[in-house]
Amino acid sequence: MDASQVAALRELLATTGWPERTREFARALRSSARTPGGLLVFGPPDDEPWHLAAHLDDESRLGGLPELTPTLVRWEPPPGAPPHLRVGLERLEAARRGETLIVVSEEDESPAPLLERVDDARRVGATILAVDTGDRELEGLAHEALTVPADDRLVSFDAAQHLVSAAAGEPQPRRGLRVRLARLLDTISGPTVP
Repeated sequence: MDASQVAALRELLATTGWPERTREFARALRSSARTPGGLLVFGPPDDEPWHLAAHLDDESRLGGLPELTPTLVRWEPPPGAPPHLRVGLERLEAARRGETLIVVSEEDESPAPLLERVDDARRVGATILAVDTGDRELEGLAHEALTVPADDRLVSFDAAQHLVSAAAGEPQPRRGLRVRLARLLDTISGPTVP
């Protein structure tokens, strides 16, 4: 799905709340992903989240946002895989404060080994985000979750991932102290005339 298709999808969904929900989730993703390689993407053993990882990689590269460069964590990477596809569970075990783990699971209930690894990453201070279909245990571990109900007729699980990745790559408005002070001064004294 390219940018024009995402824009069309957002337009179609404008009154449903989906564009806002995915932007809010993407905002949490952007604010927690701070360092290149610190955004870990993980999923169930039989459904690795290639889709979201690929789109985040595109957004990172095209938008000049190295902090969005994902690290796809795999359960059993094959020995001959390229380096970016050879990252195994040891990377998840090395997760630390300041890193973000985004768990993508379309399963009703995530397997216990996945939940255990997510819990371990949370205990060492990683921020946990989840895109799921309503898995209560996974959502209980997540700091932020985007639930895409399996029976939602408006948005598929894949479409929600497109909306999230596109929103994560959008330029963020500056909201620093200087911007707020400038707005306050403009409000008090009126805008500066050149």
